[in-house]
Amino acid sequence: MKKASSLMELGFDANGASSGFFRPVADDAAGVVTPTSHRRRLTKVSVIGAGNVGMAIAQTILTRDLADEIALVDALPDKLRGEMLDLQHAAAFLPRTRLVSDTDIAVTKGSDLAIVTAGARQIPGETRLNLLQRNVALFRKIVPALAEHSPDAILLIVSNPVDILTYVAWKLSGFPVNRVIGSGTNLDSSRFRFLLAEHLDVNAQDVQAHMVGEHGDSSVAIWSTVSVAGMPVLKSLQESHSSFDEEALEGIRRAVVNSAYEVISLKGYTSWAIGYSVANLVASILRDQRRIHPVSVLATGFHGIADDHEVFLSLPARLGRGGVLGVADMELTEEEAKRLRKSAKTLWENTQLLGL
Repeated sequence: MKKASSLMELGFDANGASSGFFRPVADDAAGVVTPTSHRRRLTKVSVIGAGNVGMAIAQTILTRDLADEIALVDALPDKLRGEMLDLQHAAAFLPRTRLVSDTDIAVTKGSDLAIVTAGARQIPGETRLNLLQRNVALFRKIVPALAEHSPDAILLIVSNPVDILTYVAWKLSGFPVNRVIGSGTNLDSSRFRFLLAEHLDVNAQDVQAHMVGEHGDSSVAIWSTVSVAGMPVLKSLQESHSSFDEEALEGIRRAVVNSAYEVISLKGYTSWAIGYSVANLVASILRDQRRIHPVSVLATGFHGIADDHEVFLSLPARLGRGGVLGVADMELTEEEAKRLRKSAKTLWENTQLLGL
């Protein structure tokens, strides 16, 4: 018998298949039955790249019931179909979500949100910026096609180096800047919050702490605004623990930056944390939650970044159904602002190599 993901593919006609089980219900006073139709607009999310990261994202979106339809795209047809079937077979345990997949990016048509994870995998010892040239060529194929099939979509870029590739996606898509977002330091900030929460013995959700700048080696820990339940933390830590000097703070920042490399060296890739991080962003966008996330946005003019430098890096941004609804002009110490400008300079120099 033919292998298939549905009874239709096995030769069974689906038209009116439910009529033998359910009696039609009249929907007006005259007893007239009209064809069923959706009472609300369905939400479609596409994930381009069905590797470890893409599938962790898709699985988390699915379990959190964030979309009515999820489209998966990958260049490897057998793996792609296998991943889709594996998720479809869990249908009895999950919210009802339509799953489709194809190697043709046309399957993403009509997406509300398109998440790009496709790209070369970061290997142990390789920096995110070393991935640049390998991934830009891929984006030249993916992004214009996404924009053509879903001209009103929001693009969420996860592929590394994410800040530069978000810039590439913005240029190649022709979309307004509010509809092109990079996952940025949303995950870095979670790692930062985790380390502080473990030390303070509190829930990480009660810790407010941001990493900004590049999602990479030059990211900046904003110690001046770290708080727990609204209470400033740094001064208290420094008064109670003399070990919290500048060197120690830099050591914590490096630990946050290197945590991804550690995971990669141990299991070969990162997946679960970025899956939860991106689903967190998806919820804020599609449910119009107006939450603040440190994500990669156009940072021109912020904190002394030159007005002629079109550079994307992470700043706290308010996200909603329209994408980026605003960027917080957060108060930084002079040292923090200096480090942020240095991070921007690193990204700008690499962006200039692209010739876009």
